[in-house]
Amino acid sequence: MSIASNPHLTEFPHIELPGESAAAAFAQFRHHAPLVHCLTNEVVQTFTANVLLALGASPAMVVEPQEAAQFSSLADALLINIGTLHAQRAQSMLAAIESANQHQKPWVLDPVAVGGLSYRTEFARQLLALKPSVIRGNASEILALSGMEAGGRGVDSTDDSAAALPAAQALALQTGAVVAVTGATDYVTDGQRVYGVTGGDALMTRVVGTGCALSAVVAAFSVRQTDLLLAVATACQAMSLAGERAVAVSHGPGSFVPAFIDALYHLTPQDFIRSGDRS
Repeated sequence: MSIASNPHLTEFPHIELPGESAAAAFAQFRHHAPLVHCLTNEVVQTFTANVLLALGASPAMVVEPQEAAQFSSLADALLINIGTLHAQRAQSMLAAIESANQHQKPWVLDPVAVGGLSYRTEFARQLLALKPSVIRGNASEILALSGMEAGGRGVDSTDDSAAALPAAQALALQTGAVVAVTGATDYVTDGQRVYGVTGGDALMTRVVGTGCALSAVVAAFSVRQTDLLLAVATACQAMSLAGERAVAVSHGPGSFVPAFIDALYHLTPQDFIRSGDRS
């Protein structure tokens, strides 16, 4: 039986992200200025690095297996994104994860395009046994990773995030990870509590790498936070707020990217309080 078909799973209503708590989580993130080791999709490395730098974190992308293991012991958090997966990259990822676990560093799994291709699907499920702190994916990826039938077209989701929420809850209960299923509304769950994060804009889906960059931001926000669920939801909110601001001053995907980086750079804790008041 797939984990998402568990008849004992209860679907919990989601709650809005509290502004004051999100502001505190954001301030905590800025205070730590975490160093994030990103083993990520080769297509999005520059964009991911710029997103982290704009927010106040430091990115690094060390891919040689021996160095990847060493660096994971030095970094504050690790991102594993399987977007451009191949055998040597898989070796580096396993070495980095082992080191992160040994040194009790949080690590995030982004199961890009899982379900559509067998090699990456089997590898992602292998990684679940290594206990990621957070799993972040679109609806189709979370459905497929949990064992449910899913749509999807390459890296794009053809499923709705709300439809994938029961699968996300089941996956969280099975793995002990916080699971974020992102879409028009982002749902973040530990299997029992569920935060719903709205905002952003459809234009964000017309730019390569916003989802992958979000996973890196989630890793950064996972560092030394007392409430991991809240921290992950705050990371989603940061990207949504910046996306809304960027869309308001841009004219399409080309002008969106620099506006988005600027909006991330100018975020303050007060923005999260205002967002909470608005909802």
